Amino acid sequence: MEASILPSFLVVNLRGLVNTPTGVRETLKNLHLETRFRATVVPDTPDYRGMLQRAKEHVAWCEAKPELTLKMIEKRGRVEGKTPITDDVLKALGYSKLSDLAKALSDGKTTLNAVGVKPSVALSPPKGGFRRSTRRLYSQGGVLGHNPELPKLVEAMI
Repeated sequence: MEASILPSFLVVNLRGLVNTPTGVRETLKNLHLETRFRATVVPDTPDYRGMLQRAKEHVAWCEAKPELTLKMIEKRGRVEGKTPITDDVLKALGYSKLSDLAKALSDGKTTLNAVGVKPSVALSPPKGGFRRSTRRLYSQGGVLGHNPELPKLVEAMI
């Protein structure tokens, strides 16, 4: 497998749900991205690719790198009840280190919901603001859709 092709995506909802068509709203609900500035990691399957294409005017996604996934889960990951992920919780989930969980998520072997962690991670607005429009696709000069610059933005949001 090439280093540039990873079997999962980091997906971030960058827009609210006001005046959103019902089909897109249902797609965002299935992705567990019902509010603005929520992030999740989903495997690269045809079903999820279709969901991302349907919601591309509300979300941005990129390939999930283990380092960024680790940092995001370490700082913002929660189990039920807003409890941070500790070593005891990790052992109960079947992982020895947080980096093992991040690697499994980035490799597409598991999902946040499957391991018992909350299915989405709450992020804050980016420090320094958005450098590009949040109303346009990446190819049109915005941040939405498939965005190779999303890791820098997520770093500013953690």
